[in-house]
Amino acid sequence: MIIPLEQLSHEILTAIIEDFILREGTEYGAEDVSKEAKIGQVKKQLEQGHAVLVYSELHESINILPSDQFKAGMEEQL
Repeated sequence: MIIPLEQLSHEILTAIIEDFILREGTEYGAEDVSKEAKIGQVKKQLEQGHAVLVYSELHESINILPSDQFKAGMEEQL
């Protein structure tokens, strides 16, 4: 289920994005990027629709996925 961004406070959205970028394996390239810059990049992707905030009822978790990956996963379920 996609979570609409407007239903979250700024603080909650930032906390979700921060958790996402701090997960092991999240890579942003060869150059060091500040945590604030990473948060801004992910937030911009969410706002532009390039990524979506997804709640998994099965895993009771929230994740951020590229929108095309989410759509492909939904098509597989049909």
